[in-house]
Amino acid sequence: MRSRAGHQRRGGRHLSRGQSEAEVCHVRPQTRVALHRCITTPRVVAGLMLVAAIVTVAVLAHWIAPHDPQEQDLLNILLPPSWSAAGVPDYPFGTDSLGRCVLSRVLFGARVALYVACLAATGAMLLGTLLALVAGYFGGWVDWIISRIVDIWMAFPPVILALILLVGLGTGVNKVILAIVLIDWTRFCRVIRSDVMVIRRKDYVAAARLAGFSHGQTILKEVLPAVVPLLITLFSLEMGIAVIVEAIMSFVGMSVEPNVAAWGVMIADARQFMNQSPWGVIIPVFAIFITVLAFNLTGDGLRRALDPRLMTSRGDV
Repeated sequence: MRSRAGHQRRGGRHLSRGQSEAEVCHVRPQTRVALHRCITTPRVVAGLMLVAAIVTVAVLAHWIAPHDPQEQDLLNILLPPSWSAAGVPDYPFGTDSLGRCVLSRVLFGARVALYVACLAATGAMLLGTLLALVAGYFGGWVDWIISRIVDIWMAFPPVILALILLVGLGTGVNKVILAIVLIDWTRFCRVIRSDVMVIRRKDYVAAARLAGFSHGQTILKEVLPAVVPLLITLFSLEMGIAVIVEAIMSFVGMSVEPNVAAWGVMIADARQFMNQSPWGVIIPVFAIFITVLAFNLTGDGLRRALDPRLMTSRGDV
């Protein structure tokens, strides 16, 4: 009797392993197709090219900026861009109310935007993914508690919640990063949790448990790799969101210092001269638009390229 039961268990284990190997063999072509789609999807290519250009500009801002972003030229205040009749070549995008080069400030402002976007998106992704893996994999009361926390947290408007958090945390760029992490981890948690709940029922996850893997090993080796494509997509989209939030916080004076070159600060400084020199507002707004567009194009393109449901519906697998 015991021998027969043991044989059945071994047979079941063998079947699960066989199914797991079959699924792995099927996943490998999917991976190759997904990579091919990533490099041939116009949105991904356009988004990555824009992101690469923005990163290059931010990294090389010290060398390519024509002036120090804090240098004041009070004899040349509110100059229009150089292509205007009253513009001068030394200031391609004109100057602000203190005679500071708008182009130089935009270039250095990209550093602040990318710094906040990278750290905030990474922190939100790590916190949200950790809780999503725990909730989706174990389910039960753990899932119920985490889901209720997410529901309550997402009931608050994000910008209002960020302002409330900054009142308690204090102002500063690092406090803005922390506020974004504490708000936007729910985006990752809700989406990733749904995928984890589907993945945990897959045969290869059951095979890993039968093979003696602990819950932690199963999550790290089987479940987490399956949600990486979705994580990449969400991370790209979160970068764009973080850029907007940082600009808003800079605009209201709760992020960087007023003398630091940041896009939100530039808009705040130039708004009172909007009728006289609209380029002071238009140029940093356009920089924010291009940066957010780059991340959104990349994220949406990756979603289309890596989502198995979209790949299957289009006959790629």
